[in-house]
Amino acid sequence: MATSKTLGHGNFKYKVESSWEVVPEGYEWREVAGVITDSNDNVYVFNRSDHPMQVFDKGGNFLRSWGENIFTNAHGISLGPDNTIYCTDDGDHSVRQCTLDGKVILTIGMPGNPTPPFSGEPFNRCTHTASDPDTGDIYVSDGYQNSRIHKYSPDGHLLFSWGQPGTDPGEFSIAHNIATDSDGYVYLADRENHRVQIFDRNGVFQDQWPNVHRPCGLFIDNDDRVYVAELGWNGSVNRNVPNIGPRVSVLNKRGQVLARLGEGYGTELGQFLSPHGICLDSSKNIYLGEVSRTNLTGLGETVPDYLRTLQRLTKLA
Repeated sequence: MATSKTLGHGNFKYKVESSWEVVPEGYEWREVAGVITDSNDNVYVFNRSDHPMQVFDKGGNFLRSWGENIFTNAHGISLGPDNTIYCTDDGDHSVRQCTLDGKVILTIGMPGNPTPPFSGEPFNRCTHTASDPDTGDIYVSDGYQNSRIHKYSPDGHLLFSWGQPGTDPGEFSIAHNIATDSDGYVYLADRENHRVQIFDRNGVFQDQWPNVHRPCGLFIDNDDRVYVAELGWNGSVNRNVPNIGPRVSVLNKRGQVLARLGEGYGTELGQFLSPHGICLDSSKNIYLGEVSRTNLTGLGETVPDYLRTLQRLTKLA
């Protein structure tokens, strides 16, 4: 099996690395729902295992784990402007703000107590968070059973919410991931509507990008380039359609595509199964987490013995 592969071109050329991390004996991850890096480029792997947060240095050396007996189903993770981590657990309908070593300092929502589906009240299977770069306000995408975005103050007070099920601007069909840019605009991965929607701080619709396929993960770098982790086909009817992913797309703030990364659906290096969470480190290396087992079992596929569910795309250009 190949251990490296080159993807992309020009300013977006990457070497895909397999098994860059050294997982200690007795540890594993079945799936990687989300991933972030801190200011030292340590990598926080929010995963579905008995050790839901596993932390590695940039060389792939294991540092610590935390979150045991806290999280039920890892889904989204983001780094706040105060250098704390927001962990979204769609299994118990909550968001927990944690220190870098795992101390819970704020819980938003009532763990284990979902609101009625599509009631508009937080939360029912919330998916991800983003922070306002200036105020520290927290945006929560409440995505699987409640097509909403909720905005909270940094101390966890609900300010307001917007969105409803549907296909018009400001309506969502699985609000799956959320991010903010340097100007405070809010980007929402409206997954099953095949678009990214953009709002201002007040929840007022600004724009939408329809040139993505089932967007799952969002990350915006310091140059306000938007990295989108996209799913591919979701049924036999479009299984063999080319050029729809799975892939990573890079777009500028106008929604123009700068690069598409990936060689389609599969388990070979350079291919993806189920891109779900994405981040960049200070060198603009990409970390991509996948929920491959969920994807394969949902489609009635056989789960291979060996699955890469976290890949590092090391920037070459």
